[in-house]
Amino acid sequence: MEIIIVILKSVIIGGLMGFAAALGAARMFHSPTVQALGAFRTLGEMNACEGDAASHFSFGLGFFFNAWASAVGAGAYTQDVTHRILPNWAAAALLSRNKNISETVHNPKRMAIVGAVIGAAIVTFLNATSSAIPPSLQVTAVDVLVPAATLLISTVMPIVFWLAALDAGKRTGFWGTLFGGLAQLIMGNAVPGVVLGILVGKGVDELGWSKLTKILFVTVIILFVLSAFFRGFDLNMIEQFKLDVPNWLQNFHDIFTVKQ
Repeated sequence: MEIIIVILKSVIIGGLMGFAAALGAARMFHSPTVQALGAFRTLGEMNACEGDAASHFSFGLGFFFNAWASAVGAGAYTQDVTHRILPNWAAAALLSRNKNISETVHNPKRMAIVGAVIGAAIVTFLNATSSAIPPSLQVTAVDVLVPAATLLISTVMPIVFWLAALDAGKRTGFWGTLFGGLAQLIMGNAVPGVVLGILVGKGVDELGWSKLTKILFVTVIILFVLSAFFRGFDLNMIEQFKLDVPNWLQNFHDIFTVKQ
């Protein structure tokens, strides 16, 4: 009886969550004409899949294993469920029948309906499996799923996005490779850099080096510089070259370091 209640609640909650997530993701493509509900990374990641159903599905699948492990082991969802899995799987389902993105991925009504169905199925699966698995097996499940999810996120997904950047043209491939390499060095994952490289490359292809693309380029550079600084990338690089860290640089970092 308990599992039936879990399933019924999961269908309702998952349907509402999938409806809102897929609807918000589709409306982002119509900004700023209409107000949207979503995240910038969702828009960038969906654009990187370039309307390919397999790419959308594989991208969501990579994060599904991580979300499943979190639900089974910790009893909680990650933000990947709403930001990455639901929108991309809804897009994949629609694109499998119609390749026209304006009628599928960019259509809020269709995305919302398919997202509700997929959301109900995903949430029901996650809740049912997490409640049905005995505590003794949860640890084993996490030990298997977490390494698999880590491999997909840190190895497979960067390669998929990098190949998408190369396929989009020489300029996009160049910036995707450059920013992806920097992101791998600084952040430990190339995906954010490749996505930003795709945005810069496609922006220049369509608009040229206009004021907008120059602002985007400078913003990306500032983001990389700030990310590198606050992660201590410069200090680590100096130490890896077996050099002494200048006192002024160390003192400058200490200004922004919270003392415990």
